Amino acid sequence: MNPVQIWASVSFVLDPDPCENFPCKSGRKCKLNEEMEPSCLCQEPAQCPSENLTELEHVCGTDNQTYQTSCHLFATKCHLEGTKKGHRLHLDYSGPCKFIPPCLNTELQQFPLRMRDWLKNILLQLYEHDSVTPGLLTAKQRARVQKLHDSERRLHVGSHAVELLALDFEKNYNLYIYPVHWQFAQLDQHPTDRVLTHSELAPLRASLVPMEHCTSVFFRRCDTDRDRLLSLREWCQCFGLKTAKQHKMAPSGFYFLIFLVINTQTAM
Repeated sequence: MNPVQIWASVSFVLDPDPCENFPCKSGRKCKLNEEMEPSCLCQEPAQCPSENLTELEHVCGTDNQTYQTSCHLFATKCHLEGTKKGHRLHLDYSGPCKFIPPCLNTELQQFPLRMRDWLKNILLQLYEHDSVTPGLLTAKQRARVQKLHDSERRLHVGSHAVELLALDFEKNYNLYIYPVHWQFAQLDQHPTDRVLTHSELAPLRASLVPMEHCTSVFFRRCDTDRDRLLSLREWCQCFGLKTAKQHKMAPSGFYFLIFLVINTQTAM
């Protein structure tokens, strides 16, 4: 190998791809400009993976259009940036678009009861999986959930009448505080500012809408000041909690939670 080849080989090793550690939002990809500087440009929808897709990977946009994947949706949104249509386009829910029946007032009143119970059970499932695969919870978090898991007063997993859920919440109020606060903390990650944006709420909401047709109405009404943000205070009030103390959780458990959400569709 001559000196020129050696220099070229060393240069190639020493000069990493500038895009390698240059994060871009969904729908954008890093590309180098003429000065070899990285920047985020809109991804073409056609560049998104489209082979061997299943219906589970389809998503429904707020424009009531089914997209092959979330990649296709956000790439489309990126190209519409600056337009009214692009501003309104978001991920509505997971799966193909379908008819979502209207939410009756009686159903909306029952929703927090079942949602609180569901969050409690999801957190307990995470605790049980952490026993097999440690690392999903920190030692402090595990200690908190263990008290809930070992409580003889807790309502066990099952299909319970709303009257029983309401009575249990009244009698065992303290058992429901941590799961509700925990879920808020899991979503409040980008950034952690005690306020949930539409994007932060999307992972939970998108998974729930196909199963629970009151989901959209519930979260919309939680936003009492109509600023399109859910504060910790609004979140707690919506779930019927008297306090608004936030408990921080390691984000690792959240992504495992989304897997549980998709695979426990009959939990609520």
